[in-house]
Amino acid sequence: MSETADPMLASTPLYAPLKAVLVPLDQVPDPVFAQQTMGPGIALEPLESQLFAPCDGEIVHLARTHHALTLKTDQGCDLLIHLGLDTVDLEGEGITVHVAPGDRVHRGDLLWEFDADLLACRALSLITPLVVTSNDRWRCELMDAPVGRVIERGAELMMLVATSQASPTGKEGGGNNEYREQVTLALAAGLHARPAARLRAIARAHGCTLVLERGEHQADAASLTALMGLSLRHGDTLDVIARGADAAAALGEAAALLTTPEAVEDDPAHDESADDRADTVPTGDDTTCHGLMASPGLAVGPLIRFGRSRIEINADREEDAEATERALVQAINTLNDTLATDIEQARHQGRREEADILEAHQAWLDDPALREESLAYIRAGRSAAFAWREVLESRINELRRSQSQLLAARADDLRDLQERLVALLVPEAAALGHIEIAPGAIVMFEEITPSQLLALDRVSPAGLCLAGGGTTSHVALLARARGLPCLAAMGAELVEVMDRQDGSDVILDADRGSLIFKPAPDQLIEARESVEQNRIRAAAEQQMAHESARTIDDVPIEVCANVAGQEEARAAFDAGADGIGLMRSEFLFMAHAQAPDQQTQRRSYQQALDAMGAHRVIIRTLDVGADKQLDYLSLPSVPNPALGTRGVRLMARHQALLDVQLRALLEVRPLDRLRIMVPMVCDAAELVAVRERIEALAGEMNLDGRPELGAMIEVPAAAVCADQIARVADFLSIGTNDLTQYTLAMDREDPDLAGRADVLHPAVLRLIDLTVKGAASHRCPVGVCGAAAGDPQGWAALVALGVDELSVEPARVAAVKAGIRRLDRAALARALRGWLDEPIDSVTLRQRLEQWLNETTANNNDRGAPDDAI
Repeated sequence: MSETADPMLASTPLYAPLKAVLVPLDQVPDPVFAQQTMGPGIALEPLESQLFAPCDGEIVHLARTHHALTLKTDQGCDLLIHLGLDTVDLEGEGITVHVAPGDRVHRGDLLWEFDADLLACRALSLITPLVVTSNDRWRCELMDAPVGRVIERGAELMMLVATSQASPTGKEGGGNNEYREQVTLALAAGLHARPAARLRAIARAHGCTLVLERGEHQADAASLTALMGLSLRHGDTLDVIARGADAAAALGEAAALLTTPEAVEDDPAHDESADDRADTVPTGDDTTCHGLMASPGLAVGPLIRFGRSRIEINADREEDAEATERALVQAINTLNDTLATDIEQARHQGRREEADILEAHQAWLDDPALREESLAYIRAGRSAAFAWREVLESRINELRRSQSQLLAARADDLRDLQERLVALLVPEAAALGHIEIAPGAIVMFEEITPSQLLALDRVSPAGLCLAGGGTTSHVALLARARGLPCLAAMGAELVEVMDRQDGSDVILDADRGSLIFKPAPDQLIEARESVEQNRIRAAAEQQMAHESARTIDDVPIEVCANVAGQEEARAAFDAGADGIGLMRSEFLFMAHAQAPDQQTQRRSYQQALDAMGAHRVIIRTLDVGADKQLDYLSLPSVPNPALGTRGVRLMARHQALLDVQLRALLEVRPLDRLRIMVPMVCDAAELVAVRERIEALAGEMNLDGRPELGAMIEVPAAAVCADQIARVADFLSIGTNDLTQYTLAMDREDPDLAGRADVLHPAVLRLIDLTVKGAASHRCPVGVCGAAAGDPQGWAALVALGVDELSVEPARVAAVKAGIRRLDRAALARALRGWLDEPIDSVTLRQRLEQWLNETTANNNDRGAPDDAI
């Protein structure tokens, strides 16, 4: 290979490697290429089945599956040629490669032969990008070739021109497949366990090494403890280094993950600092101690301390080092298999939060640093259990000292792995430490691991009290998912309570952040009555859940469910839902490392329809951006993502991605039970464009029927234009979460504004009223799929304004139906319109609604109405 004395002044022309149609890179139906994550370039749609070298150079990398190679030009520019899209899944089938890494090639040498028909049928596309991956030092100057028209093989394609930027990396810097990029961390909670686990998955998927570098410190993505040991926080600047097979693609995905803001942790307190946290816990008195609400609810029962003692282990090994090492590896493999089974079961049952947590545990368990340090202890004469415990203890202490509460909370996850593996290594001692807990108890833990909480499911505790922990812990997330009342961060005060506690009943009021011990008899009676009333009411409501819901003045209201997939759809059907008012298709996309193919999507959508019997199902097209991000879909970085490329706007930027989804939806049967809903619509023209696209695709598929098409009303512009949108829509659905956010200019992710961003603000209700009236003029039904549909005062106001359908979480279906049966819609409509004529705020309006509902419920009870109100 020739050398150039001054590569920064070099340039080289590229020639078309085959006869093809020119495609701009930003029109390639793959976000990694379209967003130029890997670098600039051009794409070609082949019109022949052989591809030749576009210039002289050296093959420095060839993908294992032969679908991609990197050619380094004689001037030192790295050029990636990627034959088709998603061709990696073919495992080389239909592709014959004529070069190998290290081969010297000249312009016009044959690189590939391929079966164009096979690739066209089996891959996403034949479109072949040519990308300059060393774009820190080179730029592309496209020739005057006509984009969208045919270019002959050998015609001038583009010129590669060296820039005067920083000194080159890559082969000159030590490795012809090493790529580096500097990024600023955009993860609001810093680099914690779950994104760290995703980095590890990216490296594995591309068969390469990913390293994060900050100053003098480095961490390999294979080691979660090393990554988190960097203590990276939002706004930190770091270098991402990728080495090995597909390193450029891996670097692009890793950079996108780290620079894309994620949703705030599912936590009512977000990420308070440890110092701030102490201030949020009130001081207790002689009868009450306080904590942070980790999971809401009310419970009464005996306070029992879970005091499982630490497993006793021998520090020194009794067997030889080789046998002890085998025992450790076998225990790790056993626990890994258990975690894999638990993850699969959690996914199958729709418990996404639990599966994500367990996957982070699995990634930690596979951390080579933990394993190697443990083996070093064993070789020094220590037992396997002692080695594992000591190694993890040091990591636990490091996390506990972190300035981030979120990272400190992850210490519980490492404690979990520590104890579970030690229990496998010393099963006899672990069995002695097992304690049975009676069902219905309020269980106190000084600390609890996620697996211990999952194990508690079998004894059905009434509630949890934690001396440590916090609202960001995985334990708190799991408690919320189970509806288990839980207080955290109760401190030493809780331990002192246990010393004075004689086993009598306590009242855990997680909503108010209090634990009342030795309550007065009348307090216990009142609390038990409330718990019992809640239970009886829920049972009565469930008995009527499968019946239709009509108001007192005989207005039918459909109560549907919001779901994410098949399992939740089944739960909705069992709960009595009249249909699916919102299936969030983005969760299917978020569950995959790359966009799910048409068959995968069709199967998921069909399963949801099948689960709902004869009921209709509304499936929302892909809605990502703002608080929901895809690792593989890099959206433009803007100051306010909530105002950026979201919903229907994705169609203009990623038409191919949305076409795959629309085709999958059109394959569902029967089509007359499917409704397609388009998010973030601003005007009628946007919905017309989607309908035209559906018509075109349905024509290509020779379909007779068409699903109904509706628009979400979640921006003020759509509400104002609702009468026009209703002319071209089969239905409308109001997304109250976003409509409230955009109307009030209050970020729904901002904890300081959460209490004020209320759907009952008069401005929001006026927009909803405008939407209902505009739709009524065209006999277009209106539903609500936002959180307000399950809000005790919110849903009543929405029904009073005239909506036809409410869509809530499956667990709320029975309660909302019961409330509708107690509601006089016409009477509340008169009262509500009178209130809206006054200068009133949302707090006062909510109070009036609550009072009105309570009074009418009491009056209806006096008239002998069934006591099934919410």
